[in-house]
Amino acid sequence: MISSEKIKSLKEELEKLKVDIYDPAKMSDRKYYSKISKRFKLLEEILNHNSELEKLKATIAENDEIIANESDAELKEMATEENIEVAKELEKLTEKLKDLVAPRDPNDDKNAIVEIRAGTGGDEAALFVSDLYRMYSYFAEKKNWKQTIISSNATGVGGYKEIIFSLSGDDVFGTMRFESGVHRVQRVPVTESQGRVHTSAISVAVLPEAEDVDIELVESDLKIDVYRASGHGGQSVNTTDSAVRITHLPTGLVVTCQDEKSQLKNKNKALKVLRSRLLDLEIAKHEAEISATRKSQVGTGDRSAKIRTYNFPQSRVTDHRINLTSYKLNNILLGELDEFVDALKLAYKNEMLSK
Repeated sequence: MISSEKIKSLKEELEKLKVDIYDPAKMSDRKYYSKISKRFKLLEEILNHNSELEKLKATIAENDEIIANESDAELKEMATEENIEVAKELEKLTEKLKDLVAPRDPNDDKNAIVEIRAGTGGDEAALFVSDLYRMYSYFAEKKNWKQTIISSNATGVGGYKEIIFSLSGDDVFGTMRFESGVHRVQRVPVTESQGRVHTSAISVAVLPEAEDVDIELVESDLKIDVYRASGHGGQSVNTTDSAVRITHLPTGLVVTCQDEKSQLKNKNKALKVLRSRLLDLEIAKHEAEISATRKSQVGTGDRSAKIRTYNFPQSRVTDHRINLTSYKLNNILLGELDEFVDALKLAYKNEMLSK
């Protein structure tokens, strides 16, 4: 799968990284240390997979020797059966290794900021925002990611008009990026007395979390307003001007944050979201330039496009980009998203290769 020269090169790189990984001076530079830690982990995974691949190949070769030269029919049958199973494992491992060594989008390793907003459907849409927020929270927990709410706007019925949160961990944006778009829900609202199925929609935007080095903010480009935070119904929930609204004058982007009691914490959270939205604009601009005549069918693409439908009466979830349907809606809402995530990653990889 990988040439011996390449393996040798990767091993040498891993040994060099080991020196930095255990260097206390390097540990003090958090950004650099985070970068080399992720690279170190990837190299270890590639080399471990390659080692397992070589073992499987050796097993097949040994069995082939038995099949060709052994006179005992039972031994030959056992070797043949084992080779069938080993060949399946070899195929899976080869695909995984291809994925590991394939060129990666540098943003895939970034943390992510997820924004979920209610669209058509009133209270029912707001409740579905809450459902998807829980779904992503469960998914993040299974992935051992850290989740932090940045901003939220709750309704009086247990839903959210919008909620913005960050996810941090390994390969977060690369895993979550395909959730961007319009998610549609079909179910009977709790307020519907006649049992009619309603259709509501919400939008999800997944942004790569920008670092200071990705996006430089110029102070003169920012208009910062402070005001008192308020809850649903308009009542004041804070006695100080802790809520922050930041307007990026060149683009007109507006970010607000009021969840923290500290004005400084709200400001820092708002700046984090602003940087990520500006980075997202840069990425979208770049993708438009290199693919002006063809939009990705799987990637972030047009965020106004309907990407997935959750049908409660039939317990059905359908991703319209790859025509994948599952009848395990309850499991999916409990964070079991891997079937969709893996299929979307594969479709995206194949699409990029075809380009």
